[in-house]
Amino acid sequence: MSAKPFDPRALRTDFPALGRVFSDGRRLVYLDNAATTQKPRAVLEATRRYYEESAGNVHRAVHRLAAEATGLYEEARQKIATFIGAPSPKTVVFTHGATEGINIVAHGWARKFLQPGDAVLVTAMEHHSNFIPWQQAAQARGAKLLLAPVLDDGTLDREAFRKLLTPEVKLVALTHASNVLGTINPAAELIREAHAAGACVLLDAAQSAPHLPLDVTALDVDFLVFSGHKLLGPTGIGVLFAKPELLDAMDPLLTGGEMISRVWDDHATWAEPPQKFEAGTPHIAGAIGLGAAVDYLAGIGHAALRQHEQQLTDYALEKLGALPGLKIFGRAPERLGVVSFAVEGLHPHDIAQFCDRDGIAIRAGHMCAQPLLRRLGVPAVSRASFHLYNDTDDVDALAESLLGARKYFHAT
Repeated sequence: MSAKPFDPRALRTDFPALGRVFSDGRRLVYLDNAATTQKPRAVLEATRRYYEESAGNVHRAVHRLAAEATGLYEEARQKIATFIGAPSPKTVVFTHGATEGINIVAHGWARKFLQPGDAVLVTAMEHHSNFIPWQQAAQARGAKLLLAPVLDDGTLDREAFRKLLTPEVKLVALTHASNVLGTINPAAELIREAHAAGACVLLDAAQSAPHLPLDVTALDVDFLVFSGHKLLGPTGIGVLFAKPELLDAMDPLLTGGEMISRVWDDHATWAEPPQKFEAGTPHIAGAIGLGAAVDYLAGIGHAALRQHEQQLTDYALEKLGALPGLKIFGRAPERLGVVSFAVEGLHPHDIAQFCDRDGIAIRAGHMCAQPLLRRLGVPAVSRASFHLYNDTDDVDALAESLLGARKYFHAT
């Protein structure tokens, strides 16, 4: 598919929510894309058509609606496999999101194969979703959880990472890009180092999949997860990729309908992957919508999107960094359009509420990354995050609102 000319202001018209004007006449400035993105009409239409025209269950009945639904659902799986460079759609498991995907691996692989004295290595920049499941699995199996530190510029301490990567480490769980710092980790290099030490690798691509090209085959990654709602798709849908031999060896997290091969009174056998990990009725509309989101991004083109976001992030770092009393966290040279900051004397929640008064949506809080914020020495931050429909006018609006917040709160 040929990429269309990149014009963020024109692309906004593809997203109904971005046309919203509030009762006070202010337009919506949406800068919370690292939490969830807005949805283009193509995604909304794909889910609507399923519910209006093909609302049957998948892999069950022989009537036409069921056949149509199954076809659309498996077509979406093929689109995702192509999107991430997977060798087969059978290696693509639909989940409720990245969090469930990580928990499937923590239950089906870590709790099955970890032994006392083994270790799981994570980084200090992980989202809680890629931290707590390993913490729990390690405790359950008598294994250790190791934490690779982050340097002052927001990059991973590579020397410390290598030192921690001993033969005891059986799994490395690594974010591809930080949801707080924007740091893009050198995934290919880290995966090679982990494999050389005999460890498997799970890559959390929740932040990177919406912005960067992914190729699980070239990366040689063992597991990869991401969420649809951060990738212009519906909520409640995500993806787990795993190498075929790992899917075969793992136990399912959920059991019940459609994930079985045979059931007897006293035992059961499982279906082949990916159905083995998709118990019950799946989020059919979500999978179809995610397939539409992948098509939409393909029409934009990763190269054009990356160039736009790099330019916008550079502009934001310069514009916001010049504001009085504002501190930006993380200055990694390779980063996504995520800018976390603090304003001297102001609580992040107050900043976010003031921005909301101006029609600007940003995030405030600990970002589900408390170990990292503890390293940064703050309990919470404010965060602006960009996607393809954002432009310099959005950054300008945020900067103006932050100046207004500083003036308002210092005056009172």
